[in-house]
Amino acid sequence: MSEIAAKAPTKAPAKAPTRPRRRLILSRLVPYLLLQALIVIVTILGLRLLQPSDPEDYAVSDFSAREDGLTRPVTLPHFTSSRNSLADPPFYTGTFTFRSGDAASAWSVYLPRFSNAVEVAVNGVVVLDSRRDANANRPDRNTPQIAAIPASLLREGGNEITVRLFVWGPLKGFLDTVYVGPDIALRPAYETRTLLFVTLPVMFSAWQAILAVILAIMWLMRRHEPVYGVLAAAMVLGVVQAFVPPPAPPATVSRLTAVLLASAPIESALIVVFGVLFFGWRWPRYGTLLFVPGVLVFVVGLIGGPPLPRILFLVLGIPTVGLCLVLMACITATAVVRRQDAASFTIGCAVTIVLVCWAQDMLTVLDIASNDRIFVSRLSYSAMLVAIGAGLTWRFARALNQVDSFAGQLVTRVREAEERLKASFAREEERARAAALANERTRLMRDLHDGLGGQLVSIVALSERGSAGATITDAARAALKDLRLVIDSMDDIGGDLMLALGSWRERATAQLRPHDIALEWRVATPQGLPLHPELRPWHVIQIVRILDEAVTNAVKHAQARRIAVTIDTFDAGQGPYGVISVTDDGSGFALTGNGEAAGTGQTARGLRNMKSRAARCGAVLDLTSDSSGTRVRLKLPQRFPDGDMAAG
Repeated sequence: MSEIAAKAPTKAPAKAPTRPRRRLILSRLVPYLLLQALIVIVTILGLRLLQPSDPEDYAVSDFSAREDGLTRPVTLPHFTSSRNSLADPPFYTGTFTFRSGDAASAWSVYLPRFSNAVEVAVNGVVVLDSRRDANANRPDRNTPQIAAIPASLLREGGNEITVRLFVWGPLKGFLDTVYVGPDIALRPAYETRTLLFVTLPVMFSAWQAILAVILAIMWLMRRHEPVYGVLAAAMVLGVVQAFVPPPAPPATVSRLTAVLLASAPIESALIVVFGVLFFGWRWPRYGTLLFVPGVLVFVVGLIGGPPLPRILFLVLGIPTVGLCLVLMACITATAVVRRQDAASFTIGCAVTIVLVCWAQDMLTVLDIASNDRIFVSRLSYSAMLVAIGAGLTWRFARALNQVDSFAGQLVTRVREAEERLKASFAREEERARAAALANERTRLMRDLHDGLGGQLVSIVALSERGSAGATITDAARAALKDLRLVIDSMDDIGGDLMLALGSWRERATAQLRPHDIALEWRVATPQGLPLHPELRPWHVIQIVRILDEAVTNAVKHAQARRIAVTIDTFDAGQGPYGVISVTDDGSGFALTGNGEAAGTGQTARGLRNMKSRAARCGAVLDLTSDSSGTRVRLKLPQRFPDGDMAAG
């Protein structure tokens, strides 16, 4: 008992939220159902009020009908028995009165409604045969017919009119009231019926064809949304039914008829699939059973001849259409409760209208309701497909508007981000410029301190010791040379190291001339050294000081009489690189195993400085020396380093 008491309170909160949810569902469902009931009433009244009126003054309704070997008087409208053969069709005979005073205007015979085909004769001469127009023989078309009566056929007083009614299929034959009179009086009624039952369906079908193309393109571009392809297929079937005329008898077997009969239930099943996918649900596996009746009608129509396909369509196809309409009504009602959007309301109202028209047609087929055999479900069904397509297009247009709005917001945000990025780039550029100036200032100060500063200190020391003027002069010249070197390194040479080497050649020639030493200059390749866009002044000054040190060592320590400078370019497959070689014919000096000068004198320190400068530039210094002379080989990098930290 204690466990039950402990568990009881935990169940109450789980049930509590269901009551507000039920209230919410009822608050949405009840108004929707009331709206659908109102639509049902309006549709029924509209079907009653929109019945076209015919000129009753010219009605001919009293006929004698010969059918199945029997002749009896009948009053139009009249239903005959169903027939599966065109042998011995029902034959109606009647009379109408013509006065010579009416000869001023042409006379016509007008048939508002019939099934399936008629042949009308006046005084034994055929004036109308609907079998020449295949579209006029379809029961679902409600197509009227009118034909002019030649004046030579009309006689004063009574005239005979005969109607031969050709009936095929499981439905009963039907002949509406026949009207004979002045064409000017009959033509408006004919044109009204043509507008309602011929022109409007063609307009709806044309709109369906356009939407089918649009939806097919949308599906081809967005394969992950099959809802567009499903609706396009349904509309294509509707267009096929509208524009492909079935062959009229005496053709006994028609595979095209099987296709047209099967298209209606298949089209209805596709509409259900569209409704499920359109509202974001998954299509259940058992849902494919909806396609079985249509496929069955199609297969039977291809294999067997009439009347099996028509009977099967009446037994399976038409109920399948009604079942699909009911399922679609349930789907839209559920969508209205869950989504509360305009698309679900619109589709739901259209489905209700079509369902009412379908029920009206079923009552007509069963001879329970209408006495004029007018079928309206096909017309309303086409209108529903058009409404669905228009709603889908509206939804797509709304999505495009949302995309445009998002694109506008995105453009604004990108513009703002671009402005911030430009400001950031400006700040970074200013910082980089300041850092570059600071680095250049530091380099210049270091070069002046290491070169010119040391020379000036030597001059001061020599002056204080009272050294000879020649010694001070040499020190001053060395200081001036170093100052020129620093100034030359400030020039922008555009990455062309050959320009800096040209200036160095002039200074080196002037330096060697007093010592009577010849400077040989040889460029092995026509282009000299490769261009280096990343070359900076501090790279240049390091290379020039390496060359200065090599020349100075040759003058002071090697007692050389000739110095050769060779410039060459090589390419090992990974890009070109330059090599500068300085060779003298002096006495040379001893080298240790690691390629450095033996001892700790000034020469050894100078060579270490040269290697250090080369490493800072990313270059490699190779030194060889023997009794025949010394060669300093400087291998330049393919790309100079960005910073002055290459030495490590």
